[in-house]
Amino acid sequence: MTRPARTNAGPAAPGAAGDTEPGAGRALASIAADPRTPTWIRRGVLAAAAGLVVAFLADWRFGLTAAAVVAILDTVHRSRTTAVIPAAVRVTSAQRRTRRRLRRLSRAGYRTLHACSVPGSTCIIDHLVIGPAGVFAVDSERWDRRLPVRATQGGQLFHGPYSQTGRLQHAQLEAGEAARLISARLGRKLRVRPAMVIYGPTVPWTVARISGVDVFSGRRLRRYLRAQARASRGQRLDDAEIERIHAAAALALPSR
Repeated sequence: MTRPARTNAGPAAPGAAGDTEPGAGRALASIAADPRTPTWIRRGVLAAAAGLVVAFLADWRFGLTAAAVVAILDTVHRSRTTAVIPAAVRVTSAQRRTRRRLRRLSRAGYRTLHACSVPGSTCIIDHLVIGPAGVFAVDSERWDRRLPVRATQGGQLFHGPYSQTGRLQHAQLEAGEAARLISARLGRKLRVRPAMVIYGPTVPWTVARISGVDVFSGRRLRRYLRAQARASRGQRLDDAEIERIHAAAALALPSR
């Protein structure tokens, strides 16, 4: 913001026009940061366009009426189609699909927690899976099916031209935080394995470990967990241990 030029008249008295600039700037910044601002702009543009067209074709009074009607209709439409739940805790289509798949594993001894918040951070673990194979922090992703998924020998994951390094790092962070917090509750060290399931595009491998994260198609989730259980027969968790870990995880990572 441009500062007013200095004069020799001395410091401005409190309440002078120059003192209102910071307040105005804060107000503008608050409006710009409001998540509803794009909706208001869109509604205003639609109403103005409808009003101008009708005013040009008929009369300015009809134009005002048309603008008001469009604004009202858009408000009603948005109220019926926009969720009032904060974005951070909305269940995405990918998360719903993963939940359905995990629900079918309850008979095999698996316990799950969903939308687990990491205290002191904004991290939300999509799914924490506890079963005979161990403990897994599963991240559910839905990507554009038109873009291919590929992995490099250097341990990078791409969706089309876009690197998913940040997503992999985030998955590792969530699993690490889950392990730390649950271990503190249990009083012993616990390993939590990070995994990422992808819906939408074809994943051209069965399971790939990329930068420490198991990445695979969402439809392979149950087979993945069963394979992990077979591979860890000597270290499988029994029912009592699964229940203890589940209880500790529910306290350490409260669901939203």
